[in-house]
Amino acid sequence: THICRDVNYGWIIRYMHANGASMFFICLFMHAGRGMYYGSYTFSETWNIGILLLFTVMATAFMGYVLPWGQMSFWGATVITNLLSAIPYIGTNLVEWIWGGFSVDKATLTRFFAFHFILPFIILALAIIHLLFLHETGSNNPSGMTSDTDKIPFHPYYTIKDILGLLLLILMLMLLVLFSPDLLGDPD
Repeated sequence: THICRDVNYGWIIRYMHANGASMFFICLFMHAGRGMYYGSYTFSETWNIGILLLFTVMATAFMGYVLPWGQMSFWGATVITNLLSAIPYIGTNLVEWIWGGFSVDKATLTRFFAFHFILPFIILALAIIHLLFLHETGSNNPSGMTSDTDKIPFHPYYTIKDILGLLLLILMLMLLVLFSPDLLGDPD
């Protein structure tokens, strides 16, 4: 609430963060769907790093969801972390370790804030590893054929294309934040 109430244009920062995360997940699911359609799961190392990356991003988003510390956040943290108690032998101890006590409390919030800050650096490292594996195996296409006849250099052609795509996504995010900031958010 400090950023939204006390910082000039802090509401833009908050809504860009929340809606940017939603747009990131849209892009992530489209990327995973394309990978399944193209059969990229046959490159197991690249695929497994991508799945690990997906779960790490989901964990980061969950911890960010808890940080506003409203009723939905509290009960979301309680229910989702209690799912870990189903793990045999270590489940209860694991849940209490994550909570920092015997229930969801301020210690849990502090831990989730720290993890929400640290995990993006781990995501960045995993993304670099994912790209290194992709560079080794090469990407896949719908026909499944590889051809060296129509290759073009990455720079400047794909660099310009990627920069234009990024600028388009940023423009869409800004339009969303400025004209309909609650469109992708929780209806509660």
